[in-house]
Amino acid sequence: MRPLEGVVVLEFCQFLAGPSAGLKLADLGARVIKIERPVKGEACRQLSIKDLFVDENSLLFHTINRNKDSFAADLKNPDDLELVKKLITKADIMTHNFRPGVMDKIGLAFADAMDINPKIIYGVVSGYGDEGPWSKKPGQDLLVQSLSGLTWLSGRKSQGPVPFGLSVADIMCGNHLVQGLLAALLKRAKTNKGVLVEVSLIESILDVQFEAITSYLNDGGKLQERGDVAGSAHAFLSAPYGVYKTQDGYLSLAMGDLMYISELLEVNLEKYQEKHLWFEFRDEIRTLLSDRLSKETTDYWLQLLQEKGVWCGKVLNYQDLDAIDFGMPMKQTIENSDHKKIVTTRSPIQLDGEILTSRKAAPKVGEHNKIILETIIN
Repeated sequence: MRPLEGVVVLEFCQFLAGPSAGLKLADLGARVIKIERPVKGEACRQLSIKDLFVDENSLLFHTINRNKDSFAADLKNPDDLELVKKLITKADIMTHNFRPGVMDKIGLAFADAMDINPKIIYGVVSGYGDEGPWSKKPGQDLLVQSLSGLTWLSGRKSQGPVPFGLSVADIMCGNHLVQGLLAALLKRAKTNKGVLVEVSLIESILDVQFEAITSYLNDGGKLQERGDVAGSAHAFLSAPYGVYKTQDGYLSLAMGDLMYISELLEVNLEKYQEKHLWFEFRDEIRTLLSDRLSKETTDYWLQLLQEKGVWCGKVLNYQDLDAIDFGMPMKQTIENSDHKKIVTTRSPIQLDGEILTSRKAAPKVGEHNKIILETIIN
């Protein structure tokens, strides 16, 4: 039995942050029902990565919305809205990421939902909060990354801002929403009352940077400075931390005793023995390390360094990664109602030794209306 079995979640969310939270709740056993507009459904069904589609829906949509049900309803239609309100009476959680004020107009704001179901847990995802001068601005991942300072942490000093290569604000906001919803379930168990859970993309992306921002706030407001040579990987860490080119690939070096590593590599770093110099002259040091590491293969250095306890690793691409056996499955195959199969990732959580997998791909629009009407509403 999974811990959230019996929990019913109504998901009014689109795109990534909210639906990624629903995905995690579904993996933990909840019954997640997407409330979608009829025919076209959620907008993410047509938002693709690399123009990849499965049936009439994007592969991206399947990735984020596996293991869910779909209930098609026009929230502007009084009859459909009444059905949705009946669903709310039976639900434990409902989530949305509409612009501020939209749910108020529909009559499904938190206060309205509490009137319908006083024990409802109500999750809201926004870009910049529900009130204030930024509340109506578009909450989109790249825009939020750009605003948050994150884009000045990756890359080199000589480059411009470098955005993260994933929708990191959306993904982390979804994680934070799950944390809030699970905490709300515990609070409701104690109080027997509904709970409002609110998260925003800007707060989530700032929380991701808590180390860097705290350093800035307690260091006289000095801006971080990225390294500017091969090997630079972190604006706040000293050498040897970084990624280095070898004769046939790349090697990552984590934190370690620089003098010990230089001895193993036979690189003369005697003038940098004092630890504060490892940061102050990190570009010079990384240049010397880079020159030496480029002379041998990655496997050569791995064998030499790992045997001596140095934290290092090979830099892989997805093809390399796919060939590695970690001793546990990292992928799963899901299947839609047309029996089309998709290989994807799985939940990273294990419970009592059980790896959480599911075979169910994303639903078609309104695919579960009939069974939901029969088993939940009626």
